[in-house]
Amino acid sequence: MTPSALICSMPAVGHVGPLLVVATELQRRGWDVRLLTGARYRSMVEAAGIRFLPLPPEADTLDDIGTGDDVRERGLATINRGVERAFLDPAGPAAATLEHVLAEEPVDVVLHDMLFLGVQTLFGRPRSERPLTVMCGITAAGFSSRDTPPYGLGITPLRQPVLNRLRNRVLGVTAKAVLRPVHRSLDLFLAGVGAPPLNGAFFMDVLSRSDLLAQFTVEEFEYPRTDAPDNLRFYGPMATAAARPTPAPAWFDELDPALPLVHVTQGTVANTDYREVIEPTFTALADLPVQVAVTTGGRAVETLPPLPANAFAASYLPYDELLARTSVLVTNGGYGGLHHAMRHGVPIVIAGDSEDKVETSARVQHAGVGVNLRTGRPTPDAIRSAVQRILGDPRYAARARAIGDAIEAAPGAAGLVDDVEAMVAARG
Repeated sequence: MTPSALICSMPAVGHVGPLLVVATELQRRGWDVRLLTGARYRSMVEAAGIRFLPLPPEADTLDDIGTGDDVRERGLATINRGVERAFLDPAGPAAATLEHVLAEEPVDVVLHDMLFLGVQTLFGRPRSERPLTVMCGITAAGFSSRDTPPYGLGITPLRQPVLNRLRNRVLGVTAKAVLRPVHRSLDLFLAGVGAPPLNGAFFMDVLSRSDLLAQFTVEEFEYPRTDAPDNLRFYGPMATAAARPTPAPAWFDELDPALPLVHVTQGTVANTDYREVIEPTFTALADLPVQVAVTTGGRAVETLPPLPANAFAASYLPYDELLARTSVLVTNGGYGGLHHAMRHGVPIVIAGDSEDKVETSARVQHAGVGVNLRTGRPTPDAIRSAVQRILGDPRYAARARAIGDAIEAAPGAAGLVDDVEAMVAARG
């Protein structure tokens, strides 16, 4: 019998992209695969040869949070209303859709990203009566540990174990108090789908209910946890070659190899306001002996502020070629982009305080691969100081190269599918 999988992704390119890599590997091995996500990703999914299933409009919301007239949530707003909007509001419609899809066509395995809370509807039934479940960690791990602060605060572990655990315990109590409305809403949702309640656990701990916790990074870029779940595995980032390689612009060959190259980007989502990272980077580096390469994430180059004499711009760039020549990346911290940089041994200046970026920023700091500016709107002075600090201290690049080596050695999608197939075989 052909094994079957349903992949559930919340509608955002940083979620759909990595899960499509897994879907493609499953299908390559003969699996019957469907991917459930937002309507705007139909062409992307079908172009990969995967069967597409649409989320209902009520659950097809993540991409629209923080766009248009909406203001992206920051600080405490991120871990309050931001959690409810991204994590809880779509959960009920997503759960109902998941149940309907599985009733029409059962599967062996459901793989879901960490925000797809609708999967909780499966945990109200005995394990033998539901598909195997795999949580796909498309950003920093969020489950609780005595060795880590609560997710969403952007606070790194302390180096002294006893003091660290004491501090984390206090922060855990505080976080639950701050997020009491979120925990109350989550328990109401869990009761509504017949899933076990939180029973006092932190809201992110519902992720640990899946049979396999597949984190899309390497262990060296996560916080160490002496009490990590036994079903946690690290597979490295899910990356694939572009279907159509991006051509290099004419100025690419004009770059001076004797000068450090600083690449600055705000990614493809949070790139509507260049005043956040790109504009202050131009100001910070305009009179330094460096070159600056900027990408707009698909927007027209003409939308950028005036380029200083040492800056070059393109909508997209051939990233592998670019990063092979880059000395420092300045970014707002998308998880995939960070791993792409580290794969090439590029150290990072990170400026992110929205969505999950407070946590990715904290991991850049903790792993020693860069400087965390602790804000989404850094000043030119802060960026200048951070870039000069990295250029003057080879330990940042050395640490980025070490993690890059770990990424190259990671099992990737093939290793994940190996483990999924072993789980299905063990179940018989």
